[in-house]
Parts: sequence; structure tokens; C-alpha cells
Amino acid sequence: MNADAVKVLPGKYCNSLTDYSRFVTREVFIGDVPMGGSNPIRIQSMTTTDTMDTIGTVEQTIRMVNAGCEYVRITAPSIKEANNLAEIKKQLRMRGCNVPLVADIHFTPNAAEVAARIVEKVRVNPGNYADKKKFDQIDYTDLEYKAELERIFQKFKPLVGVCKEYGTAMRIGTNHGSLSDRIMSRYGDTPQGMVESAMEFIRMCEELNYYNLVVSMKSSNPQVMVQAYRLLVESMVAEGMNYPLHLGVTEAGDGEDGRIKSAVGIGTLLEDGLGDTVRVSLTEEPEAEAPVAIALVQRYAERSQKSKVKSQKDHGPSTIDHGLSVALYSPYEYKKRETYEANAFIGGHMVPRVVLNLENANLKDASVLDAAGYLYSPLLDKYNMGEQSVDFVFLGNSLPSFNMPGNLRQLYNYNTWQKLANKTLCHPVFTLEEYTASETDRSSALNLVRITHADLDTDAFGAIPLDQSLVFVLETTELHGMADQRSFFLKMLEIGLDVPVVIKRTYDLSQNSKVKSQNDLQPSTMDHGQTDPDTQLQLFASTDLGALLVDGFGDGIWIDAPLLPAKVITSTSFGILQATRSRISKTEYISCPSCGRTLFDLMITTQMIRSRTSHLKGLKIGIMGCIVNGPGEMADADYGYVGSGPDKITLYRGKEVVKKNVNTDNALDELINIIKEDGNWIDPVE
Repeated sequence: MNADAVKVLPGKYCNSLTDYSRFVTREVFIGDVPMGGSNPIRIQSMTTTDTMDTIGTVEQTIRMVNAGCEYVRITAPSIKEANNLAEIKKQLRMRGCNVPLVADIHFTPNAAEVAARIVEKVRVNPGNYADKKKFDQIDYTDLEYKAELERIFQKFKPLVGVCKEYGTAMRIGTNHGSLSDRIMSRYGDTPQGMVESAMEFIRMCEELNYYNLVVSMKSSNPQVMVQAYRLLVESMVAEGMNYPLHLGVTEAGDGEDGRIKSAVGIGTLLEDGLGDTVRVSLTEEPEAEAPVAIALVQRYAERSQKSKVKSQKDHGPSTIDHGLSVALYSPYEYKKRETYEANAFIGGHMVPRVVLNLENANLKDASVLDAAGYLYSPLLDKYNMGEQSVDFVFLGNSLPSFNMPGNLRQLYNYNTWQKLANKTLCHPVFTLEEYTASETDRSSALNLVRITHADLDTDAFGAIPLDQSLVFVLETTELHGMADQRSFFLKMLEIGLDVPVVIKRTYDLSQNSKVKSQNDLQPSTMDHGQTDPDTQLQLFASTDLGALLVDGFGDGIWIDAPLLPAKVITSTSFGILQATRSRISKTEYISCPSCGRTLFDLMITTQMIRSRTSHLKGLKIGIMGCIVNGPGEMADADYGYVGSGPDKITLYRGKEVVKKNVNTDNALDELINIIKEDGNWIDPVE
């Protein structure tokens, strides 16, 4: 597209697309720990104990605080639990723990009004607070819609009054999986619907002169979550609002998958300067969540000190000029950048490719390729590929002493590639200077050129030969590297350059590079956990590369972490592509983090289901502890396993209930039978 066609993007959701600048929000007081404004990004989590188990909840809360939580959320599904929050708070204060408490409310306005008199903050879900979620498809006239809003306002008004009287803060927490029938009927199951669901309640609060608000837009799909938060900020800016943002990917799951999925969603928004508090939702003990959140947040402490924070007035952020037309790029919807297909292997409609650096590996033994997903059998003298087999290995100046798999492409530095006798499936990696030199010997298949954002403005770039064998390897050493690389993609859109791009990032992580505790970021007396280098790679790479992939930028990824095992790098690479829905290589589990409403042991159950279904590539299985988000989150899952009572499970196909109240002893077998009936089952390969 001609650069003359570029116009200012109408959407305004962050200070800058190309520089780090934290979006300054209204300061909200939650007990003695304020949020927003110039305060640090706060860390929080949620208890998993029964709220009526006072001692158990107190003990778990203290463990969470010791792990780094600055707010602790506790479910209050009825008045009984809401009243017991007073005893929990009393016991905590007696033990010297003054952490602000948050009551989590679903369906029960009367419990919210009780809790708001006790705790420092209440969370309400606009999808089910005085609204209906029965999966009824109803067409509302404008008058009917307005009448429903007025009814909800009258139900909601008493809670606002209590919060104003007691100085209690409120989070308006929209969940993608629990939008009301009213919102669904008008906006559908969309980020726009999520935003409007929250904005309706914010407007009600402002009509009542109540502003002690925090807002969230959670989804189990990081792409939906990112789009919803961006739309929310744009909507708030348009109406003169700047309420603090609570960031989280709901039902992220456990282990590597949960950390990567959380980092893709949360990290992308932190990169944009958005977010005032973070909760990482893992199907693990809640104290395991805080170190992950701290690791995500800590990167921006140093960045904030080195970047000029653009301040806004307390109630009306400044105008932001993004300088691109929505036809070229929209941050509110996924649209993959259009490129040509280089050698019919990378770019175009192909899935993103994975590059693994084996330059410094032992290339005398074929088993070195195990980490690349190619399992060598000496007995059969053959390689077996898996679903997570890399597409390229970079060997630099090193030469293997064994025969490589017949479908694995090898990358060499240009000077070494030149000397190869057999160049089949072998491709050169050039510097920009090498590629533009007149005497350069280029490949007729694929030519990869290392490039940075700054190279776009050099004379050498203007002399680059453009043909459909060319692939850019985009690198950066900038502190705010994602924005630097995004600038490159935006410039390519502007000048109409359709060359495929492999995004490359390098991480210097070792056992001595553990993330500092939150102690080192702000005054505190808490002894917090740390994250190991493998987890750091998962979090940092998922943030840096995931933020570009969710916007449709990138035709391949290349993660270098010289001090970490290659197998970790491979797994992280495919995990990022899975989380961004760019390339599916395994089963996906939408697993909630558990809370006091949970009706079975989520951690054990998730592992049990994983052990028998992890070979079902591309299938999405929701595992929900209770009904609150169950049916809604099933919208993004193929099948659902939802607690419906003590030792009872309801099984779903999408949003459809297939079997109710199945005994837990038989529920997994019944779920597998449903998958088989649908023709989606394959037997696992030994």
C-alpha cells in the first residue's frame, strides 16, 4: 500500500506503540495499599480454601502474603461466607497480617453488601450481578434494553451506597465466559461485549458519584483478553475515564502452559504500559502465583525509571497519535500481516516456523537432535518427528558429523554455507552488509538476512535485492525490545514491504539470574519466592514474542538462551505459538485456578485428565471447579468438565450440556466416550 494512504489510527489505547510509557490511571485506595497513579504494579492472588474454614483460609492467606501478594481475594458465594470474612480478617490482624482483603462475588448482591462492610474491596461480575445467564437468545428492543439496565441499576445501587459509606473499593470484573444473555444478545461473545458489560456498571457508579473503581477484562484466550483491555482503555479515554486495570488471563492452566499463556496476555499489555495490578491464574497452590506475577512485573520497574512517564490528568488521559490507518493495522482484532511465501515454506498462509540454535551443541552425536524434536533410533537408523519438531536448526560455523533428517532445514553463517559441498536443505544467514555486497553468492531457495529496526534507515537497506527467496531475521538489543521490533513491522506496513520475518530474541539467563523478589522493587518486609531461569525464559519470551504474534506480526520465532537446555527452548517456542493460537501442536487445557467454590481437587483432576488426553492435538478441554464461569468458558473449549455438586460432574460439548451429575469416578471415562462419539478420539501412540 502506498505510504500516502496512511492516516491516523482512530483508536487510542496507550501512550505509544513504539516507546515504553506507563499509562497513568486514577489512584484508588484499597486499605493502606493504593493502586494506580504512580504506585508500583501490585501483586495479588486468590485463596482456594473453603471460606468457612477460617483457620485454613488465614494460614493460606499468610503463605500468599509471604510469597509476595499485596491483596488477597476470598470467595463469598453467600451471606454465610460474607459474614465469616469478619472472623478471617480478625484472625489475620491478630497475627499481624494487614493485607487488604477482596471479596469475590457472583450472583449474590446481598452477600456483596455484607462483604463491603468488612473487607477493603469487593469484586463484582457484571455478567451475573443482578443480570441473567441462562443462555437464552432474546432480542431486546431499545426500550426493553433500557428497562433491564434500570432494573439492574436499582439492584446495584445499594452496594455502591455501602462502598461509599465504608470507603470500600470495587472491581468491576468482566469475564469472557460469563457475559449475560442481554449483552450476548446485542454484542455477541466478543471483546466489544466484554467492554460494554463493564462500561454499563462504571457509568452507573459515576452517576452515583462513586469512583473508587478497578476494572478487568479476563478471558482464557490471550488474544481475546488483549483486545478487550485495549478496547476498554479506548472506551474509557473517550468518556474521560482512567480507572486502574487489573490484568489476568483466566483459567490459564498449570505448569509451563499456564505460565506461557499468562505471560502472553499479561505481558503484552504491560509492554503497552497498561496494568496496575496483576493476578496470574494457575491451577496450582495460590502462593505459586505471586513469584510468576513478580517476575512479569519486575521488568518494568527498571524500564519505568529509564522512560519518561507521560502523565495525564486524574480524570482524562491525553490524546495519543498512533500514526497508522486502521486498514493497515488494528490492535483490536487479529489480522496476520500479509507476506509472500518464501520457497513455499515460510510466510504467506504458513504457520510460524521455529528455529533452534544448536551452534554450540555436540554435533558428533545424532541424539543432539532430540531437543529439536527429532528422536533418533540407532537400531533403525532413522528419525521420528513429533508434533513439536523444529523447522530449522542454526548451526552457525559448525558442521555435524552425522546425516541430518531429510526434512530438517539447516542454517549456516554465510561464509560457512558457501563452502558446503551439498547445499540441499541448507540455507545461508547473512548480515545486511554481506547480503548487499556485489560479490555475494546467494541461494536460489532461502536467504535469511539479520536485520534490526535501525537498518531500515540505512543506505545498505535501500540497496537490498528484493525477491521471494528473502527472509528477514529481526533482532533487537533495545531495553524495550518488543516495541522496537513492533516499530519495524509498522514501518514495513507503511512502505508496503511484504518480506516474511523471523522474530529473534536472545536471553542471557543462568542459575545466577533469578528474578529478584518484590522486596527489591518497593519497600516491604515480606520474604518472597523467586523464579528459576527456565520459568524466566517462558515468561520473558512469551511477553516479547507473544505480544507481536497476537497482533499478527511474525512468520517464525528464534529464541536464543545459550545457558539453558535446548529442550526448554523448543518447548517454550511451541508453547508461545500455541498460546497465541498461531500454531497448534498439543492439547489445550482451559483449567481454572480453584477457589472456595471449587467442588473437586482441580490440580489432581487436571493432571488425571491430561494424562489420558494430552495426545489429542488441537483439542481444547475446559476443566472448571464450579458453574460460575464453566458454561461460558466452554465457548472457547471443545469439551468441558465442570463441578456441579459434591463428587458430581457435568460434561459439556462446547456450551451444550451432554451429561449431568456424573459421578467423579466415572466422569473422565464418560468424557472420553463423548470425544469418541464425535470422532475426535485417536489412540495414543506408545
